[in-house]
Amino acid sequence: MTLQAKLDAFKADFKAGKAPYFAPPEIHPIMARATAELVASGQAGRALKAGERAPAFVLNDPDGKPVSSAALLAKGPLVLSFYRGVWCPYCNFELQALQETLPQFQARGASLVAISPQTAANSRKSQRQNKLDFPILSDVHNDVAAAFGLRFTLPDYLVDLYKQLKNDLPAFNDDPAWTLPMPARYVIGQDGIIAYAEVNPDYTRRPEPDSMLAVLQDLLVHA
Repeated sequence: MTLQAKLDAFKADFKAGKAPYFAPPEIHPIMARATAELVASGQAGRALKAGERAPAFVLNDPDGKPVSSAALLAKGPLVLSFYRGVWCPYCNFELQALQETLPQFQARGASLVAISPQTAANSRKSQRQNKLDFPILSDVHNDVAAAFGLRFTLPDYLVDLYKQLKNDLPAFNDDPAWTLPMPARYVIGQDGIIAYAEVNPDYTRRPEPDSMLAVLQDLLVHA
């Protein structure tokens, strides 16, 4: 089953309230409204695209060790996945799919890292829960996401809903700001230029991990 098929099946079960997803039905129009407004804002179109230079960054892994994009790119191409956090089931499905594809990334000389605003403890939980062999880096305040054009502030009505659902982003992220990154996937060549970009203002839509393999193969051939 493809990643998107899994996401679609989860979304259908969630909206239908099938066990173990007991969510009040009135939340769904509110979440759909927020997604529609983010799509309509055009922010995804203003995020960094293929052909543009990727911002350099240094972020900590779950053990507090700094990881730099420069060091990763010195080894080969870099695959970046920006995601919302361990609390997001769509993100967890995506991380699992990336893990399944990791050997194919590595066979093409690429490194893979995921970037989230969540705390180190929550990143460790993500790694355990999804059985990941690649690092999750903590993007405090979503600053790197902002440099890529991905950071957005949740509307007040969605903040109110998240509070009702006990989805406490300030606690998850150790940050009082209610901001998130739009889910996004990038491939960056060793020259620092973005070779592939996919940004999703609709968090229920994610590209297939193998959609990046042709780009990575081309980078490998022309290295």
